[in-house]
Amino acid sequence: MEILVSGSMAYDRIMNFGGYFSDHFLPGQLEDINVSFLVDGLSENFGGTAGNIAYSLALQGERPRIVAAIGSDYHRYFQWLADCGISADSIRVVDAEFTAGAYITTDRNAKQITGFNPGAMKHQALFSYDGIDPSSVIAIVAPGNIPDMIEFTAAHHELGIYSIFDPGQSLPMWEAQPLARCIEQSNLLICNEYELGMISHTTGLSRQQIAEMVEHLVITRGDQGADIDSNNATETVPVAPANAVDPTGAGDAFRGGLIRGLAHNENIKRAAQIGTVCAHYAVQVNGTQTYRYTPTEFDAKLRECFG
Repeated sequence: MEILVSGSMAYDRIMNFGGYFSDHFLPGQLEDINVSFLVDGLSENFGGTAGNIAYSLALQGERPRIVAAIGSDYHRYFQWLADCGISADSIRVVDAEFTAGAYITTDRNAKQITGFNPGAMKHQALFSYDGIDPSSVIAIVAPGNIPDMIEFTAAHHELGIYSIFDPGQSLPMWEAQPLARCIEQSNLLICNEYELGMISHTTGLSRQQIAEMVEHLVITRGDQGADIDSNNATETVPVAPANAVDPTGAGDAFRGGLIRGLAHNENIKRAAQIGTVCAHYAVQVNGTQTYRYTPTEFDAKLRECFG
């Protein structure tokens, strides 16, 4: 089964500030704010929704195809993808832009200030479906370039490709009609509880109405597990207990496991269980593409948690 992963490619640059942001913002002077923070250092991680999901799939032995745009500073990311066994052949290089980048500074109180440069993500991936056999493809449309998200979802619907719609962080940029249309054109919608609320607010649709538009609605709920709404019934998959260090990237890891399960004809509950075990490993380390496990470890954890 061929797996298409569309979304964003990004570098996450993380800095730690040893003090408290609150000490530097004076009441009554916010309109004249001009502050500088001396950070303890900087770490750079490979990120972006497409990159993170593809990494999760690669750890499970899959060879996904990333459909996205990346900037002129792509060399380090492409080398990392090659090391992971992931092809970069369908990633468009936009020479006039840098790769999308998040600049995250965290203080001693775990408060964060983030700047995000969309860079190459402003440009469409220009992907062609020529030569694609729809019957042997599963695709996820993750947060990235909005026109791409709309066009890919429509193409999947027209071609008969099994399509997962994952609007996630892109939701503030959507209007009601195109958002509802993308959901309706998809086989599965995945989001967290807060994002489901945003979808309902934007479209005016209730959870039940949204669930009726797709075969499955998967709602991730952090340490409460995940809900699966199908056929007017809800089933909950609990988390695989972990010593959580950093939740960043756990959702993308979950998506990789979910896709792998569906690609191998597992039922939706088992696919979500596989995704849950992927997230179990992701939350135990800092960064989004830094967790590891062997197939033996993974299978043992899956059996331990879910039989």
